[in-house]
Amino acid sequence: MKNYVVLYNPLANNGRAEQSARKLEAVLTDGEVRFVDIAALGSFYDFFVSCDDDCIVILTGGDGTLHHFVNDTRGLKIKQKIYYYGAGSGNDFLNDLGKERGAEPFDIGEYIKDLPVVRVNGKDIIFINNVGFGLDGYVCETGNRERKDKKKPINYTSIALRGLLREFSPRRATVTVDGVTKKYERVWLAPTTNGRYFGGGMKIAPDQDRLASDGKMTFIVVHDLSRARIIPIFPEIFKGTHVRHTKYIEVVKCDEVTVRFDASCAMQIDGESISDVIEYTAYSRNAVKKRKA
Repeated sequence: MKNYVVLYNPLANNGRAEQSARKLEAVLTDGEVRFVDIAALGSFYDFFVSCDDDCIVILTGGDGTLHHFVNDTRGLKIKQKIYYYGAGSGNDFLNDLGKERGAEPFDIGEYIKDLPVVRVNGKDIIFINNVGFGLDGYVCETGNRERKDKKKPINYTSIALRGLLREFSPRRATVTVDGVTKKYERVWLAPTTNGRYFGGGMKIAPDQDRLASDGKMTFIVVHDLSRARIIPIFPEIFKGTHVRHTKYIEVVKCDEVTVRFDASCAMQIDGESISDVIEYTAYSRNAVKKRKA
């Protein structure tokens, strides 16, 4: 008989993650199932030491849950199999793998090792999907703030439109990609991605492969666009056809990228926002290995 431990994030899916996690009782009928609240867990080290090596751990939540898990378990030698059950409000990881929220739990061992890292405000942070600087950072920061204030689901598309129409001001940026520096005017977005999707379903990097042998990330910069010009292009990001606008959108595969804005703004890392950022540097998984060598 198998031994399952379901870790759930009580804050995921607007506070409904436990309810979603409990649905697994009807699915995991070939073994014993134990549910554990991540918020009350304490140390991941103590948790994994207490689990049998053949235990199957099922992480339940969304992109934010994955983000915190890979960072909070950094450096741990985990012997147990780690599965994932998508039950969050943001599911870019699932979209990238062609799966939907509520799909059968699956092994994510190959997806959570050797991940890229972003350095911001003197701190190295692992990211599983993407980091973003500009409009997407504004959207995440605003959405997270409104969720706390209103205690209800947030419409991120509506927030993005508010930013495009009036609330977000594009920046000047200096960008260095694998040692080559360029300057850009009126930068709206400057994300670096490990997967194809960001922002809850936008196909920002249609050719990115998180398991590619070269280990490279994709950097995208959307620049030199007035509000009037970016509004008709913006919806194309949902399908990934925005990349055809090569005059305004550059897409580059890379191992290291540094983005510096002329004025601070919010950035997002796997949907988690950080306020008042001027600069970030992202390193691909191969670049991370070289830094450690």
